[in-house]
Amino acid sequence: MSDHFSGPRALAGPAGDISDVFAFPSPERPGHLVLAMTVLPLAGPDATFSDAIVCRFRVRPLKIEVGRPAFGYGPEESELVFNVTFEEPRPGADGTPVQDGVCTSPFGETARFRVHDERGGREDGLRVYAGLCSDPFFIDLPGYMESLKTGRLAFKEQAQNSLADANILGVVVEIDCGPLLRRTGTPLLGVVGETVVAGKLPVRIERFGRVEIKNVIMSMKEYDQVNRDLEIRDLYNLEDAFHLGKDYRGAYRARLNANLAAIDRLDGKTDWPLGADGAHPLTELLLDDYMVVDVSKQYVQDSYFEIEAAALRGRPHETCGGRSLNDHTMHTIYTLLVNAGIGPRISDGVDQATVPASDVFPYMAPPNPVLPSDLPIAAFVARLGQQAVAHAEAR
Repeated sequence: MSDHFSGPRALAGPAGDISDVFAFPSPERPGHLVLAMTVLPLAGPDATFSDAIVCRFRVRPLKIEVGRPAFGYGPEESELVFNVTFEEPRPGADGTPVQDGVCTSPFGETARFRVHDERGGREDGLRVYAGLCSDPFFIDLPGYMESLKTGRLAFKEQAQNSLADANILGVVVEIDCGPLLRRTGTPLLGVVGETVVAGKLPVRIERFGRVEIKNVIMSMKEYDQVNRDLEIRDLYNLEDAFHLGKDYRGAYRARLNANLAAIDRLDGKTDWPLGADGAHPLTELLLDDYMVVDVSKQYVQDSYFEIEAAALRGRPHETCGGRSLNDHTMHTIYTLLVNAGIGPRISDGVDQATVPASDVFPYMAPPNPVLPSDLPIAAFVARLGQQAVAHAEAR
């Protein structure tokens, strides 16, 4: 489910659980980049952001490496960081919690805002919103699970969104591309979302670059002959997306090589032949785990992974890439992983979230009235939590 509940730590500490990250040129204000993040899946009506956690967007300049499907990223000193922090909630006049926050940009701007205020906060070229919203992600989770169980695609022509009526906490930061381009020197950018511990020791809790790296590609253990007993996602979450550590790099590669090959076989054929060393052609590209967006291109929906796909084919990209809120991300992922994008587009039968996102700030849809405990997905998540506890006790 994108990055919802992506490992035992996420289940134990949902306040820092990044569920999704988005990066796209603003459809409302050309010349602006939108960065968005959702946390705390299945949020209740009184949900607040943790004042102990920073929601962080990291941006680095990229260049396409000629002759290979890879991107070179700028050094640490070229990185631009946008931090969103929250104050401790306080009781409001009607007893409901009131919470304020602040977004700081690398250009010296500071925008204060009130959580749940759709007007957000503004400061020069910076605009920010944070609050409860309808979860923008959509997927047929039973269809995917049945596909894995049977080893064959089991999607229906029409299916129910597994996250229908679910709410989540969303953070939206809109940035003037002028200062961004002057600092980076290129419109091609790599974007990573993170939650980190607030304070002097900013320990990384989770990070998110590309969609479904952890929950679709890394979660299965049975195909990995090297690390079959290893829950690898918690380790992966701690890694720096721009500096993958050496200690577990071999473990990540083994998991991706094995699971990508298994997903490829879901249509009964192999479209991604493995190398002589057993390496899957997508492994190294996906381990460079950041969103790729071109801010010189206009906003267009369903452009997720188009820049990477163009690099794989050795052609110039045509769109802004990145990922917008209404993108049919799962259809793109299934098509890429199962038939390499050379067969028919693979749909899981779910075409939109509960409420489609807007083309105007703050872009995310208002929250749904259904309580989390009334959602069918809640029972599935409860089972995941029980399994995580049992696994921890067994260790």
